[in-house]
Amino acid sequence: MYRFKHHRPTTIDEAQSIFAACDDPSYLSGGMTLIPTMKQRLASPTDLIDLSQVEGLTGITFHSGLVRIGAFTRHAVVANSAEVAKAIPALAYLAAQIGDNQVRNRGTLGGSVANSDPAADYPAAVVGLGATIVTSQRQIAGDTFFQDLFETALEPGELITAIEFPIPEKAVYRKFPNPASRYAVAGVMVARFPRGVRVGVTGAGPCAFRATALENALNQSFNPDALNAVEIPDAGFNSDLHASAEYRAHLVKVLAKRAVQALC
Repeated sequence: MYRFKHHRPTTIDEAQSIFAACDDPSYLSGGMTLIPTMKQRLASPTDLIDLSQVEGLTGITFHSGLVRIGAFTRHAVVANSAEVAKAIPALAYLAAQIGDNQVRNRGTLGGSVANSDPAADYPAAVVGLGATIVTSQRQIAGDTFFQDLFETALEPGELITAIEFPIPEKAVYRKFPNPASRYAVAGVMVARFPRGVRVGVTGAGPCAFRATALENALNQSFNPDALNAVEIPDAGFNSDLHASAEYRAHLVKVLAKRAVQALC
């Protein structure tokens, strides 16, 4: 690990001021990706801005048909929240499937979403539930937030402060986990709202996305057999030692059918 300066601000304004004054800074949330990357010397920020003492970034609240979760809220808190389990059971279930106990007790919602790892679980919920990313400067629709591999719509220095998840009529998350890391080789969130069905996919491509072909089929007929005729093209999908692009495309369809079966 290369040498760096450590900062521990107590407010969002202070954190952003430090960020603006540094040469190559990075915010530190749970550190589940950043710290291992720094240990391997694949990342070398000049300054780490630790967000653990910043006020107002944790907690879960409910209002106007939304579940609002602070960006620094740990995965374990979401997984074990009786209120989240009642409002959006699929979200609590998703959080419980992330990594292991150590990861869930350290990793944070905002850190996971800001990192935009292609195999992370939360992005499927952000897209599948049509969430809104609340930042220190604005609000960003979940549909436009994830842009590419580890790339998001966040501007330099911009901080996620909370994420608002609309409460669906029903939702289910299903994933095919890597047996070692528990990352999603592919993961699918199917959510049913009065205005229609949403399907969020993670693990398959460079970033999370909506599977509109699956949505269209399910809006016509909400049952697993409605997906039989849907083709999932694998162009642009991830292909690595864990799974080929073709296999991931197959998994997306299989997992979507399992989710719909569970909802039915």
